[in-house]
Amino acid sequence: MRTVTEGGAGREAPRRRLRELGVVPGVLPPGPKNDITDVAGVLVGQVTLFEGDAVRTGVTAVLPHDGNLHRHRVPAGLCVGNGYGKLIGATQVVELGELETPVVLTNTLAAPRAADALIGWTLEQPGNEAVRSVNPFVGETNDGVLNDIRARVVTPDHVLAALARASDGPVEMGAVGAGTGTVAFGFKGGIGSASRRLPERLGGATVGVLVQTNFGGVLQVAGVRVGERLERYYLREELTGAAPRSSTGLSTGPAGASGSSTGRAGAVDDADGSIMIVVATDAPLSDRNLTRLAARALTGLGRTGAAMTNGSGDYAVAFSVAEGVRRTGAAGVLRPGREYGNEALSPLFLAAIEATEEAIYDSLCLATTVVGHEGRVAEALPLDALTSL
Repeated sequence: MRTVTEGGAGREAPRRRLRELGVVPGVLPPGPKNDITDVAGVLVGQVTLFEGDAVRTGVTAVLPHDGNLHRHRVPAGLCVGNGYGKLIGATQVVELGELETPVVLTNTLAAPRAADALIGWTLEQPGNEAVRSVNPFVGETNDGVLNDIRARVVTPDHVLAALARASDGPVEMGAVGAGTGTVAFGFKGGIGSASRRLPERLGGATVGVLVQTNFGGVLQVAGVRVGERLERYYLREELTGAAPRSSTGLSTGPAGASGSSTGRAGAVDDADGSIMIVVATDAPLSDRNLTRLAARALTGLGRTGAAMTNGSGDYAVAFSVAEGVRRTGAAGVLRPGREYGNEALSPLFLAAIEATEEAIYDSLCLATTVVGHEGRVAEALPLDALTSL
């Protein structure tokens, strides 16, 4: 369910992941696909809505497993870096430490419809005929710079389509799904994903991350101050006295040349926005330690130069797919099994940090330039300039 029209993704050099550019963040090795589906059982489905001159949005769904999630819930933990957001289902995850639906990501004004679709989808699952309570988990970021968000084009059918096409294949990244209309660091953001696999002597567990990037700050890539070098970063005008963007928001400077030369309005890079981070692991962890794992994802966010401003919603949710720690909805008890102790967590923490950092980079590296609502432009991060730095 993807419609691409002229004026959307422009003619650009092929986009590549950061590793394909010769930049390898971190020290731990990735999984085979280097995305969240390297965690066995995790499925991802997406719907991209790229229509006409103004629709730039979509849906991304992450399923911890392909069974009945309401009856076989997964332990989960949530960390809130900054709570400027409309995260549906958060309080029950904090209270009970479990997910009973997939995680669905979309835009801010579509979150209620996505929640309604998740409720209907859950009620229709075989075995749920007597279910009378569902806690849908829906995250969002505001894609209103590029997308006509007030048109509210995302429907429950789009959410159901994303759930139906969920697979364990390679995750499509960039300006797709819930990241179709997002902006990060003043460039085109989107969906990114990465993974880390621990060596057997450290337990052999896998940690996978998927992000929806729509935030700002001062972009750093593997420690290099890229945002400053490209003269696009939060508070640049205030700190340097450089000419601000015009009242129409025209792109200026090296990263915004095409926007200004064509007279098209550029994406705002004031660092407000949001990020949703979904962390999955096959390590058998309690919800308490999954909360700790989610918190480490914010360290990965910090490595990229995020400002985490007042108007940014920064959330990380982590879950374990290990069958030994799943909870049966019917009995409401923890299934027999053993979970990792605190002493085993440190390598997993590093894995979550590195996978989050790389997932954010890949959301930028694989996103293409997008022209959206009212002619606003979010230009792709220039890969040639990135590699030269």
